[in-house]
Amino acid sequence: MNAPARITPAPVADCERIGRLAVRSLFREVALAPKPGLVSPVDNGSHDDMDMSTFFRSLFALRHYFRDIARAGAEGAAFATLQTLGQAAETQMLAATGGINTHRGAIFNLGLLCAAAARLSAQGEPTRAKHVARTVANRWGADILAARPADGTPQADSHGLRVARRHGTTGAREQAAGGFPDVIDAALPALRGVLAAPGEAHETRAAVQALFVLIARLDDSNLLWRGGRLGLDYAQGAARAFIEAGGVFADDWATQAQATHAAFVARRLSPGGAADLLAVTLFLHELEGAA
Repeated sequence: MNAPARITPAPVADCERIGRLAVRSLFREVALAPKPGLVSPVDNGSHDDMDMSTFFRSLFALRHYFRDIARAGAEGAAFATLQTLGQAAETQMLAATGGINTHRGAIFNLGLLCAAAARLSAQGEPTRAKHVARTVANRWGADILAARPADGTPQADSHGLRVARRHGTTGAREQAAGGFPDVIDAALPALRGVLAAPGEAHETRAAVQALFVLIARLDDSNLLWRGGRLGLDYAQGAARAFIEAGGVFADDWATQAQATHAAFVARRLSPGGAADLLAVTLFLHELEGAA
């Protein structure tokens, strides 16, 4: 039997780089506008309890978490170790925001992806987007699904799990355990399609297109929580209509995107799950470009 391949831990600088890319992707997500129902530099969207400053406090509190979880991934950590790091980061986030959940989804999604990227780097393998996402599924997918909180615990009563039980939908756990299919198969190609189009490549347009693609596809637990099935159906239909009208390739795309934003705000809809996966999309795109 051949001896197992020797794994050289990823250099500290590489874990630092991966962590910085994660924070940068979250900054780019919150700074994006127009963005239906979500907090941006323009307004607070459908939210009365948070604004840009809330997100900045959260990002500052999380600035070391993504580096630290990358280091754990490079060292071959089990899911339980990553989960412990994520729980500590969530506590830090809530302390910084006064109990407001700004980045719980990002702590989970981007934390796992940072760990996977650093693991691949430690093995001398390229950090291509699909490979990084598949590493999350292959290495920790079964544990992610098995780690669903026990009934009766506060975690089991989260908005996402309550919505999943009520509507029979899947959520962030299934997305991560499946290798982030809505990012890899849809949002990332949409982002790159805009960036590769003739003429001036514009990162804002590309990110808006990716976000609308995600809203159209996801059974977003945030939308279900705020608007029920009717709210989700409305949001998905509005996103599909935007894309079918040309998306960001239409001459009036910004006007139409802003109108969609106003309609979401009027209905108090906020596609937070899509926002989380937009940050994942931006992270994986930049990670692959920097590899």
